[in-house]
Amino acid sequence: MTDARSAAREHALSLLYEAETKNCPASEVLNAQIVDPEPDTILLVDGVAQHSKEIDDLIAERSSGWRLDRMATLDLIVLRIATFELLHRSEVPTAVVLNEAVELAKRFGTDDSGRFVNGVLATMARDVR
Repeated sequence: MTDARSAAREHALSLLYEAETKNCPASEVLNAQIVDPEPDTILLVDGVAQHSKEIDDLIAERSSGWRLDRMATLDLIVLRIATFELLHRSEVPTAVVLNEAVELAKRFGTDDSGRFVNGVLATMARDVR
């Protein structure tokens, strides 16, 4: 069974992926929803959007050999959500952020996504928490 925060992360991943592939603001995708997303989903989507420059800079610094534009889109979005949580949701334990991100990457990404996301986020967590 999925808890509410896990479901919010998955929904945020879906909405941010839609925004990325449509090349439109995340707020536009949020506003187009027929049913209002849960508050945690909105927090994640808005947080990633509001802090996108800071988040992308931090990811780029810690993903040696990988430019952001060369990363799989889903991997990058998972990294963005987790980085936002590490920076701005101190009430969420680091281990939970990392575990949830790796699970999302494994579930929706490629065979290598879980390892890649784990490697970047392990470094990120040491540096920002």
